[in-house]
Amino acid sequence: MDCETKLWLVVLFLFSSAMHCAIGEPQVPCLFVFGDSLSDSGNNINLNTDAKVNYKPYGIDFPDGPTGRFTNGKTSVDILSEILGFDHYIPPYANTKGSNIVEGVNYASGAAGIRNETGTHLGQDISMGLQLEHHRDIVSQIAKKLGRDKVQQHLNKCLYYVNIGSNDYLNNYFLPQHYPTQAKYNINQYAEALVQEHSTYLKALYKLGARKFSLIGLGLIGCIPHETTRHGKKGSECVEEESKAALLFNDKLKANVDRFNKKLPGAKFIFINTAIMKGGSLKLDMVNSPCCKVGSNGQCIPNEEPCKDRHIHPFFDEFHPTEMIHQAGAYMAYNSPLPSFAYPMDISHLVKL
Repeated sequence: MDCETKLWLVVLFLFSSAMHCAIGEPQVPCLFVFGDSLSDSGNNINLNTDAKVNYKPYGIDFPDGPTGRFTNGKTSVDILSEILGFDHYIPPYANTKGSNIVEGVNYASGAAGIRNETGTHLGQDISMGLQLEHHRDIVSQIAKKLGRDKVQQHLNKCLYYVNIGSNDYLNNYFLPQHYPTQAKYNINQYAEALVQEHSTYLKALYKLGARKFSLIGLGLIGCIPHETTRHGKKGSECVEEESKAALLFNDKLKANVDRFNKKLPGAKFIFINTAIMKGGSLKLDMVNSPCCKVGSNGQCIPNEEPCKDRHIHPFFDEFHPTEMIHQAGAYMAYNSPLPSFAYPMDISHLVKL
């Protein structure tokens, strides 16, 4: 049985079980999303930045066409919202007009990171700190709708999805020509500093009423086409230094899950280990080249026709996964078939607490 077949057997099994669970009312009253281009659904469209993709071929498989999503179709967050039973996608903060913000908001921004300066050589982005400020604004609006006596009870039941940190390496630490962090920190020190700053934002969300946290770890960033090409790697070779840095960050983030679960009353944190989706149990070594023709920035060239066989391309451009990979990640995060993927539980168990 080849790799593609094994992957799709896993995905189809998880899809059927997840969709069965999705029938009826949403499993949580709201979903709040914090992150970068892996989750961005349009927050960067009106920013002055190279990190925006509101043009074809992005969105070629999405019902509404290009929307600012950095992939050919749906993101993991879109798919997760379907699994959870929402009848709509969580709206981007940049366009909540007419949306029911009580059911959640997506604050994710392409090129954004945990650190404020991350990604700024590309232009504007919305860092994790700014995303937190946007959430404060939304919480105050929700309080006006529900009443201050009910807002905390409502927010306590929501799912908080946090997927950020890749750019703090790809668009910060490993770009010494733009950022001084590599001169200030070794790999271990930098991971520690990132996770500490990440923790301050998580604790701030907790104070605002968040109780159910799904923290998404970093993938093997040294295996993405942009990095392998930049470093002259061939075939399925990866840039080991970069992937090891991501794994170090993940180890510290996972340790924080244990720490927070002990120290923050009423909160439950889980860690999703996406790094195993390449070179691990799923062995996603299919076609390690982008599906679309890319420019010097690693993003798709506007209006160029992408590959037809998107189901065997893990990457749509040189940085971002295709919908197929987003599907696999979302289904496994929700209903994990591997104990090593979701710790100490998966999202299906988290939302029932």
